Amino acid sequence: MSEEKKIYDKGKVLTGLILFVVILAFPFLYNSGKAAPAPDRILTEKAKAAKECIEPKAFMKSEHMQILNDWRGSVVRDGKRIYVSSSDKEFDMSLSNTCLDCHSNKADFCDKCHNYASVNPYCWDCHIDKPKENK
Repeated sequence: MSEEKKIYDKGKVLTGLILFVVILAFPFLYNSGKAAPAPDRILTEKAKAAKECIEPKAFMKSEHMQILNDWRGSVVRDGKRIYVSSSDKEFDMSLSNTCLDCHSNKADFCDKCHNYASVNPYCWDCHIDKPKENK
């Protein structure tokens, strides 16, 4: 004779499991389709006229912070100030005088993406928003 075990609280267990799955899935279901589109960055006239950055656009989108970190190390630790791009053009390794020369509209260019991505880079701890004019 085999004894069958009965679950007397089957309804409560099933309800608990369903409730657990709903609570677990709620954040995903609530936010589905609500992702904000990436902001449009506004280029200055100088950047539009240049038609290219120090590296291709796709590379700059993903690697600009690494480039700036590398530049900082090269300038501060090694005394090197010239960057040679993948297209063999030379640029001064300077956030203020190279990058901000074309992208001087920090609020419309840098800040829009950094706010969207919820990152607060430490660049602005030392560098001013609008660089001094080169003389």
